[in-house]
Amino acid sequence: MAEARPTVAFLGTGIMGAPMARNVAGAGLPVRAWNRTREKAEPLAEHGVEIADSAPAAVEGADVVVTMLTDGDAVGNVMTEGGALAAMGDDAVWAQMSTVGVAAADRLAGLAAERGVPFVDAPVLGTRQPAEQGQLVVLAGGPAEAVEHCRPVFDAVGSKTLELGEAGKPTRLKLVLNTWVVGVVENVAEAIALAGALDLDPRLFFQGIEGGALDCGYAHLKGELMIEESFEPAAFPLRLALKDAALVLDAAGQAGLELPLVEAVRAQFERATREGHGDEDLAAAYEAIAAARR
Repeated sequence: MAEARPTVAFLGTGIMGAPMARNVAGAGLPVRAWNRTREKAEPLAEHGVEIADSAPAAVEGADVVVTMLTDGDAVGNVMTEGGALAAMGDDAVWAQMSTVGVAAADRLAGLAAERGVPFVDAPVLGTRQPAEQGQLVVLAGGPAEAVEHCRPVFDAVGSKTLELGEAGKPTRLKLVLNTWVVGVVENVAEAIALAGALDLDPRLFFQGIEGGALDCGYAHLKGELMIEESFEPAAFPLRLALKDAALVLDAAGQAGLELPLVEAVRAQFERATREGHGDEDLAAAYEAIAAARR
């Protein structure tokens, strides 16, 4: 493993991957990037990122390979059928930073073990704006040396890194945190909808919680979008939040636990997605309620 300035390969340059790659390059690390749709990666060239024509070309000779793709199937496909895992050097570290769920994280760790490369489970907490600002929270787990090797990457993309020991724990904690996020969004949507139904200014809700123990910055952020019914451009698309809610429920089911609130949230997210809001901001979950009043 190279020590000082690891060469970093980013596989996936979407809403999260692109600003992360840009921040890593801005920290002075050599960065290569690949995206299935090359046009989405090309703007990174202006920030000193080398754009690769294929995933294997991106990872060849890289010290850290970051996967930041939609889900576990996409990650697995790029790393196996796409040839990236075979092209990695024996001393390279795979930093899997996508949100993929427990079963997929374990499966991907198994692929790394079969290939003989260190695997760091490192999903992030935050959406596009924190990603652009380098203010994500990185949840990291894996061999201590491998985590340390990824530290320049984590420092460039995040405000802090929580080291959780073994791989698998970060993915599990990410699901716990996502349970809180989707619950907050749905609760805010329902509070605003109820305020409107009762002929109240929805902003009175925020005045009521502001500065107190019940206050929450994320509630204000998403609530304002709901009040304005302004869901573009998406900081985090509703369809991905729906995926995350499903991953939470899958993990809960495997653990023998029922989560009725998350079940209800998933149903509302599914409804809003069916109504055409899947590519809009997560705050568009409000539309599943608002549409019924129109």
